[in-house]
Formats: sequence, C-alpha cells, structure tokens
Amino acid sequence: MQTIRGRLTAWYASAVALTLAAFAAILYAERRSASYEELDRRIHLEADFTNGVLSEIYGSGGVLVRRGADGRLELVPPVQAALEPVPGFLVVTAADSSGTLFASADVRNAGFSVLEQLRQLSRADTTDPDPRTARIEPDGPTIRYVVRGAAGGPQFGIVFAGADVAPTELGIQELLGPLVLVFPVSLLVAWLVGSWIARRALAPVDQIITEVEEISDGRSLHRRLPEPMVKDEFGRLADTLNGMMARLEQSFVTLRRFTADASHELKTPLTVLRAGVERAVTTPNLPQETLVVLEESLQEVNRMTELVDALLTLARADEGRAPLTREVVDLRGLLREVEETGELLAEPGEVRIEVEVPAHPVLLAVDASRIRQLTLNLLTNAVKYTPAGGRVRLALADEPTRVLLAVSDTGIGIAPGDLPHIFDRFYRADVARTRTGERAGAGLGLAICRWIAEAHGGTIDVQSRPGRGTTFTVSLPRDAA
Repeated sequence: MQTIRGRLTAWYASAVALTLAAFAAILYAERRSASYEELDRRIHLEADFTNGVLSEIYGSGGVLVRRGADGRLELVPPVQAALEPVPGFLVVTAADSSGTLFASADVRNAGFSVLEQLRQLSRADTTDPDPRTARIEPDGPTIRYVVRGAAGGPQFGIVFAGADVAPTELGIQELLGPLVLVFPVSLLVAWLVGSWIARRALAPVDQIITEVEEISDGRSLHRRLPEPMVKDEFGRLADTLNGMMARLEQSFVTLRRFTADASHELKTPLTVLRAGVERAVTTPNLPQETLVVLEESLQEVNRMTELVDALLTLARADEGRAPLTREVVDLRGLLREVEETGELLAEPGEVRIEVEVPAHPVLLAVDASRIRQLTLNLLTNAVKYTPAGGRVRLALADEPTRVLLAVSDTGIGIAPGDLPHIFDRFYRADVARTRTGERAGAGLGLAICRWIAEAHGGTIDVQSRPGRGTTFTVSLPRDAA
C-alpha cells in the first residue's frame, strides 16, 4: 500500500478478519466440545438406564434370563421390551463372555461382524468411566461408547452403550457453512468500513496537504492553515506548520527586502561608475594599456548592471510590485524586432537566425516589453550556446485557445540531469560557470523568463538532447486575466 489510508484500511480489515477467524475457531471448538459432551451424557444415561432396569428387576426377585430356542441365554421378553427403545448400539453380555444376552436393533441391523467387533470392544476396562471412540471396520461407522459392569446378578457380564458420531459431526459441519459464507461478506464490510473510517480520520491531513501545496509557492506565505477546534494531533500539526510558515515568511520578507534594497542602492553608483568609465574611454591620446583596462572595466560594469537589473526585477516580482501593462499587440511585429537584435548578436558567431510567423495577425493582450524581454533572453541563450554555422529558429503558432512561441537551436544541448534546474536562479547548466568564462552569465535569465510566462498565465517548457540542440516553448493563453 502506497498510502496511509490504504494501510489503515488493510490493517483494520486484517484485524477484523483475524477476530472473525478467532471467533469462528472458538465457536467451532466450543460447539464441538458441547456436542461431544452431550453425546457422552447420552451414552452414560443409556448405560445407567440399562443397569437400572436390570438392577430393579433383579432386586425384586424377578427373572431376567432364559434359554432361547437355540439353547443360548437371553433376556426374558419383558426385559428386552424395556430395553428395545434405547437408541444406538447397546449390548449386554453374559458373565462368562460366552454369549450376548441382548443387542439393540441398530446392532442387529448392522450384522454379525459388527456385533463381534462390539464384543471385542466390550472387553475393555470397565473401571474407566471415560468414553472412548472407535471405528467399525471395514466401512462401518465411528462410534463413541462406554463399558460398564452389568447389574442383575452373577449371570451378567458388561453393558456396552455406544452411539454413532456422524450426526454430531454433521451438526458441527453445518455450523461451518454459515461461518464460511459470512466470513467474506464480513471481510468486505470491514474493508468498506475501514476505508470510510480512514478517509474520515485522514480528511484533516488531506486538507493540510492541499493548503500547504497552495502556500508553498513562496508568494502565499502570509496564509495560514485553519486551526481545528479540537487540539488533537492534527491540531498540533497545524499549529507547528503555521509557526514554521511564519518563520519562513519572515525570512523570505527579509531576503526579498534586502535583495530589492541592495539592487536599488547599487543602480546609482553603477550608473555613475559606467558614465565615468565611458567618459574616460573617450579621452584622446590615451595609452593603449590604459584603454584596454578601461574597456574591461566598462564590460564588467555593464555585466554588473545587468545582474542588478535582473535581481531587482525578480525581487519586485516576488513582492508583487512588478505589474504588467497589458495591451493588444501583434506578436509578429514583436518577433521581427527581436530578430533584428538577434542578428546583431549572432553575426560574430556566424549563427543564422530564422523567424517563422503566421500570415495573419496574431493579436494578444500582453505586456509587450516583458514578452520582448522573454524572447530576447531565450534568443540570446540560443545564440550563446550554438556553435559557428549553427541555426536559431523563432516560431510563432496561433491556436484557438493559446499562442505558442518556440525558440530552438542546433547548439550543444542540455544534459538530462540539468533540465529540472535550468529555471532555478543562479543555476548554470554549462561548464563555464564563472563570470569571465566563454559563456559568461549570472543564471537569472531563464528565471526571469519563467516569471514573465507565469505572470501572463502561461507556461514555459524545454526539450533538449546533448549535441542535438534545445527548444524552449512558451504557451500564452488567450483568456488569461
């Protein structure tokens, strides 16, 4: 099970199943024990009844035994009539074990071989009051029996009282049928009830997860989880998460304020520094060494200015102080403007720029300066990472519900391990990560691109294969507010 809800349901159903199994086993054992105790009482009563009849007649001086037509001893007819209603296997033997004085109807119907086996069983110890179990061979019943010394005088040997256990076992087996039928139904009900209980019990967790997912975007840290009325485990969890988010909010606010204030404060000295270096560069008759140093300084100042501008843009975006100025524009003209700038960037590296736009106007309400910044950032990256002789292509597609802007190149591509991180701030996917590298940069351009796309209600995706090039696709919806 991959979820706590599933595991709780499985545990609950398993507990119910084990409880039912234990209950069924105990019920079966108790029913079996009770059935055999009842059977044992019955055969004891039959033996006691037989001895009682014999003892009463013998004590009153009555005749119990006569010699039958075949010359063998047998009980007189009145005594036989008294014992005939006794059910099961009842045998009364003579004292010298030379014959059988009485055999019940079940014994007579079973045949001579069964009678002989019962006589063999009747030779057991008569002092043991506990019932015994034996099977009549070859295909006879299994009987439960007791052996008692017979009352009625010296002519009597033992009283054998037994009963077939098949009816008792049948009653026990009949109990198993309902149990087997009820078990899967009960298990299904337990699973459904367990699922309902787990869903109700974990509903606050789902609510907390939903709230945290909405808050964790970094721009909604002012929100807090609703605190339940009951201060149980979920209530304490909500309190803990609220406290954590309060500390995170304070840290984010402090960091954003520092970034924005630092970027803003750096703009003025950088502007003054750049103006001074530009004025110094134009001074006539400068030595070549001094001119080289000034040009390098101006390049670093320009790079630092770009970095400060990017940081200020992202800081204002994080604080919600970078609103969009939307107006309906034809995106084809915007791409043509970017194409001109891209050709100037691509000329030193001999990279070819291609633009593909629809024949009809592509009108969309956007912040033209931000979309131009997004497209130019993507185009600049494409040119930067495309070797000489390569190609960079800008394509605009007009669809019913959205507009697609794709920037693709035939450059070095991006490794699969870098793709999930390229929109992170200050992340550089190339090897040259230093400011003075061949492909210098701060790693903020794609982060700004993602913010611009999301601010317009759109998305930006990337597909790349090392050595085969990269394609960035920006999707801008038509109905975004």
